[in-house]
Amino acid sequence: MIRITPSLFLAILLGLCLHVASAQAQYVHTCVSAARGDDANTCHCTQPCRSFQRAHDQTIDQGQITVLDPGGYGMVTITKSISIVNDEVGAASIIVSEGYTGITINAPADAGYVNLRGITIQGMGVQFGGSVGLILNTGFALTMTNCVVSNHTSNAIMFQPVGGFSELAVSDTLVNDNGSIGIYVRARGSGVIKAALSRVEAYNNGAGIVVQGDTGIVNATVTDSVSTNNNGDGVAVASPGGGTTNVMVIRSTLANNNDGLRADNASATLRVGQSTITGNRFSWQNNGSNLRSYGDNNIDGNGDGDPAIPVIAKK
Repeated sequence: MIRITPSLFLAILLGLCLHVASAQAQYVHTCVSAARGDDANTCHCTQPCRSFQRAHDQTIDQGQITVLDPGGYGMVTITKSISIVNDEVGAASIIVSEGYTGITINAPADAGYVNLRGITIQGMGVQFGGSVGLILNTGFALTMTNCVVSNHTSNAIMFQPVGGFSELAVSDTLVNDNGSIGIYVRARGSGVIKAALSRVEAYNNGAGIVVQGDTGIVNATVTDSVSTNNNGDGVAVASPGGGTTNVMVIRSTLANNNDGLRADNASATLRVGQSTITGNRFSWQNNGSNLRSYGDNNIDGNGDGDPAIPVIAKK
């Protein structure tokens, strides 16, 4: 018979506590794998998880999740600063159906940094119910690179913080076949947003890119991008609640939309330069707003006879 002394009992108890603590530990770097991942694992890269949500919960603030192989990794709600990275291992997908949202970001408004790279957010279309690709409700900064957001019945990317200061950067990203807006930037409350969209492709959406300062302020650039075959606007700006919206479109193509460019409300300003506007029903619409050209655009082949946009001088 083994005699359990007080010291042995203490050692056993300490060992159990250490085991529990280890099982609950969070890591700076976690991994997900469709081939060998299991959400019962620790999510350490030697024991990868199967889902983004489990990996998120096992990653400390400002940590990183790495995708090890292609597969579907499930919807995720992000509540901290984190990076989710897929560096060309194949499609790292989030399949979304039945009225859900692929990625929901509720990170700290003043210190939440979210970075997404190489992620596909795929909706299942109307036969499986409505869906949204990504919504940011709170967070300081969102960066998306080399992502695809497609086939959602509602918006693909919704950046809509309330109050505070926030930043959005989207590059080398495709938004296509979405029932509503491809990229929707909306300043609510007294918020101030800075947005930079570069090498974005918006195809076959309800509208391509919409930037709106409801009661807040938005300053945005759309550079080297393409917005085509959208049912509504290629690029639209508005300030319906009295906010201020300033957007500059440079070296971009607006083709085969209902409106190539659209600007609504007196406190919205849209400037365009070195861009091509063609094949649209209306090349541009300016409804009590400030739509201006730098005089170096290619406007031709639109259904409205290609009227010239009022010109401002380059500085």
